[in-house]
Amino acid sequence: MKSKMRIDSGFTLIELVIVVAIVGVLATLAYPNYSSYILRGARADAMTILLDAANKQEQYFVDNREYASKLEDIGVPTTSENGYFAISVSVSNGGYTLTATAAGGPVQGDLECSSLSINNLGMKTVTGTASADTCWER
Repeated sequence: MKSKMRIDSGFTLIELVIVVAIVGVLATLAYPNYSSYILRGARADAMTILLDAANKQEQYFVDNREYASKLEDIGVPTTSENGYFAISVSVSNGGYTLTATAAGGPVQGDLECSSLSINNLGMKTVTGTASADTCWER
């Protein structure tokens, strides 16, 4: 009598556990970098509209000898393109400050750069735990 040898193919439980552990470690290492990348991308949305609004404020000043007190006067929306930031303007003492405040999306819980501002002198400031240089870098 001949015995038939059976050959099993597939993965063992140990092999699957090792693969799952490796994937878990890689995900743990990659997620903080991914989150940082997403926040920087969202902040770029705010920087773009603030710089555009500052440029339009200066053009408005050339035409009217005063800065616009409403964003509508210079054709700037009250939210950023992706809707992550609410945009506001304040005019005082012959100058202005434009501010983008986190309003939704990935920046909602951003404690480092919860708002970005730029004034008529080009000074860039932030509200949050990070420095202006960190928040305004691209």
